[in-house]
Amino acid sequence: MTQTPLSERLRVVFAGPRNAGKSSLMNALFGREVALVSDIPGTTTDPVTRSFEIPGLGPAAITDTPGIDDEGVLGDQRVRLAMNRAESADLRVFVTPSHLAPGEAEQTLFEAWFAGKSGSEKPTILVFTHSDRDVHPDKASWSEGRGAIRTEAPDGRGIDSLVAALSAARPEREPTPLEGLVKEGDLVLLVTPIDLAAPAGRLITPQVQTIRDALDRDASALMVKERELYSTYRMLGKRPKLVVTDSQAFSKAAADIPEDQMLTSFSILFARKKGDLAKFLAGLAAAAKAPRSPKVLILESCAHHRQADDIGTVKIPRLFRQLVRDDAEFSFERGLPNEAELGRYDLVIHCGACSITRGAMAARLERLESSGVPVTNYGLFLAWVNGLLPRALEPFPDAMEAWTALFA
Repeated sequence: MTQTPLSERLRVVFAGPRNAGKSSLMNALFGREVALVSDIPGTTTDPVTRSFEIPGLGPAAITDTPGIDDEGVLGDQRVRLAMNRAESADLRVFVTPSHLAPGEAEQTLFEAWFAGKSGSEKPTILVFTHSDRDVHPDKASWSEGRGAIRTEAPDGRGIDSLVAALSAARPEREPTPLEGLVKEGDLVLLVTPIDLAAPAGRLITPQVQTIRDALDRDASALMVKERELYSTYRMLGKRPKLVVTDSQAFSKAAADIPEDQMLTSFSILFARKKGDLAKFLAGLAAAAKAPRSPKVLILESCAHHRQADDIGTVKIPRLFRQLVRDDAEFSFERGLPNEAELGRYDLVIHCGACSITRGAMAARLERLESSGVPVTNYGLFLAWVNGLLPRALEPFPDAMEAWTALFA
């Protein structure tokens, strides 16, 4: 891996009405044409994402979105696209033409993001375009106490101020895979099966990031396949602080190491990194009490070629029918369905979410919660049906408390 994956980049989203100058602002920020610009309203029809390095914050993915006041059937779809991107952003830039009175959609979004309503907790930067014109009185009131940045994209005016504001923002930071689990001098033993689903010539993202995190913490990382775990463990002159296994090798890993050896999985590490262990455990409790003929949605976050024994479409449904409910009905999606469709499910089982950001996962969890649909995670589900909970939660005291409250 030679570049930071999009799932690990800070997500910055430009939002605002049509012809506000979002695309021009993005081009000025990058110093080249990365987004199409014209005077025709609705030129940007799909989100456009480009990588950018923000001084002081590091690698970011900056997205230009369709106007929030787009119209018509396609316009409504574009607005939904724009708002979905904004909901999952870590940092938002509200772009508005300074000289025009706010439209209805613009006023609604401003109040949601700046006036203490839902969504205002995310860091948001207010940018006035067309700074060569007089500011409309209503827009002038918007900037009071917020320090709106005034820009003029064609000549680059205000771009340095925008970069400085981006650098000064402090969005929520994702925890790293091993955060709070290992320290300098510790040994981490990683169990990584090489099966049909393993990509040729490389490791998968959770494995790579866990290795890098161990090195960043001045700990040692040792990798073995599941077949070598038993003999390798007994050759070690130093006891591992933590053993991390692929979820599909949970049972063998647990059998091959002492019962008092701390053990978890890559998927559970990423369930904590990207989501909320307590909510996923509540989803497990719901699975344990699944009604007759439950409708279960297997939800993934990336597109990949599914193998004959795919974990999401084959292994989890098979285990669920064998050990939970034999009459379960399964559906498979790579994105959340609409609210009406979502409401028909009794349970969602989500992948490890290694290909999306924590913000994107939080937006998914919020939608699921508002729809009243419980959700759990691949790794937690596999640990549970294989009888490895609460052992796999021992590294996480808060999760252990949640388990005790739900399953005692």
